[in-house]
Amino acid sequence: MPPKDPKLRNLTIKSGVVKRLSKEKVMYEKEFQQHEEKIETMKKEEKDEYDIKKMIEVKNESAAMIPDCSRRLQKAHEELAALLEEEKSLAETEEYKTAESILEDAKEQVAS
Repeated sequence: MPPKDPKLRNLTIKSGVVKRLSKEKVMYEKEFQQHEEKIETMKKEEKDEYDIKKMIEVKNESAAMIPDCSRRLQKAHEELAALLEEEKSLAETEEYKTAESILEDAKEQVAS
């Protein structure tokens, strides 16, 4: 059940956004790498040129999502950090501690 206090609710929502975007970025990067490997395998096996071109298009779509996702993650990370700074009075709550943990976990994704 979501917290009744609007400040805690906002903290929970922003934490969820950072967590989701962080996972999304990792997923797109992994997907991109898988497509790269698949294309290399297809080239080695001398698959149909059309199939290879289609796979390259799919890879490029994944590649295009990474900067967009990074930008949105950066913004959400900054917003959550600012909210944690503003709401120090909530530092003893479970939601605040969870938000700090999520913020710390997402730092690596924001930096890359």
